Amino acid sequence: MFHLSVLDTHEIESIHQASLRILNETGVILIESRSRAILTEAGARVSERRVYLPPDLVEKCIAVAGKHTTIRGRGGTIKALGDGCLYFHNLGGAPNVYEAASGTRRQAVIEDVRNATRLLDALENCHTITPFFTPTEVPGALMSLAMYRHALPHTLKPLQGPGVQIPAEVRYAVKMAEVIGGPAEVLTLSVSPVSPLTIPDSLAEAIIEIAEAGIAFGPLPCPTAGTTAPFSISGAIAQQNAEVLAALVLAQLVHPGLPIIYCGRLAMMEPRTGLSVWGGVEMGMASAGTVQVGHRYGLPVNVYGFSTNAHGLDAQNGFERGLNAILPALAGADELSGIGEMEAGVMGSYAQMVADNEFAGSILRIRKGFSAQEDALAVDVVAAAMSSTRNFLGQKHTMKYLRTGEVYLTRLAERSSWETWEAGGKQGLPERAQAEAERILREHQVPPLEAAQERELDAIMAAAELELVK
Repeated sequence: MFHLSVLDTHEIESIHQASLRILNETGVILIESRSRAILTEAGARVSERRVYLPPDLVEKCIAVAGKHTTIRGRGGTIKALGDGCLYFHNLGGAPNVYEAASGTRRQAVIEDVRNATRLLDALENCHTITPFFTPTEVPGALMSLAMYRHALPHTLKPLQGPGVQIPAEVRYAVKMAEVIGGPAEVLTLSVSPVSPLTIPDSLAEAIIEIAEAGIAFGPLPCPTAGTTAPFSISGAIAQQNAEVLAALVLAQLVHPGLPIIYCGRLAMMEPRTGLSVWGGVEMGMASAGTVQVGHRYGLPVNVYGFSTNAHGLDAQNGFERGLNAILPALAGADELSGIGEMEAGVMGSYAQMVADNEFAGSILRIRKGFSAQEDALAVDVVAAAMSSTRNFLGQKHTMKYLRTGEVYLTRLAERSSWETWEAGGKQGLPERAQAEAERILREHQVPPLEAAQERELDAIMAAAELELVK
């Protein structure tokens, strides 16, 4: 495996030091009383609405943070972030569904949460799953919990919890996780500090709840350079890093050693519209830089990989998501998000999920690199071929390297002749991806939960509705 560096060692350290200065000199807006008490007892300073974190406190909490995160699916599969492998998971929380067959968009419903989970369960290069869609028929107060509840029965893979915003969501998500196993083994949760440098009361309380429950925690700031963060990429990464570290410090003071997944979702402002741009190559560069900064702390890093502003499965979609995935992948990302993502995260597509599964396979092949050992250099193979047929197709060496994956065999990309392509109806990757998604949804079945487990999940949701829906 080989690595790409967008930052050198000095630049990474400069970003770290800039983040420490931001936390110590500018501080974080945080007024929730219990969080303030926890932080001030550990040496933080408070002035009006802000809390200032001294560098030694931040460094201490980084040092004790759990550097290895595992999550187990109900089928027994375990993914271990930080083991040197690259894993992929899907976009979470899209409100709209793109229908590739008709080129139209519609709002997501509960059945889409179930179908998306089942489809992702069948895709070999989607290693963990996040509840994909936000169903319109669910009250907003129950949205995150409903997404998790309706995803749980439809995969055996590790299922990461949705982003949470209040402590009650944490409690009910933990209760639902208990239906399939130990929550600390089968659940991860994320909280998104508000950029710039703000942790509202409910988010602070949710972080404390996560830490007390011992659930692997992903601080997930989503700044936009130029609107909620500096427009320079390094400045935006420094602020994003400060936001991650502020949440990390609070979590570690509550639960020293809590596993942390270092997350970043830095996007750029489109100067002509002011909108958040997920498709520009700057996002890939920022993600690669985020990987390097997170690895400076020894933490597993999750960033966006597949990302685009495109509204269809077109050329823009392909080159944007390809660039933005390969850069952090080569920088050594532990986990890339975004399978199925479209339109800057507000839309998803079943066909896109299938296409991204193939793209992920290609990226994993790139990360693998190639060997230049004696057998791979094949000097004797060249001599043997030249002394006989001068054709390498019949060589055992060719079959060996075909079997070991020297060439990644795609299933959706067009690699035939014009005549074959024309005879097949001139189908391209989008049409093949849509057909494959339809086939999987017809055929792929996931072993169901037991009836008692389904009843327990329903009872948890009913209790959540009584408490949260006013």
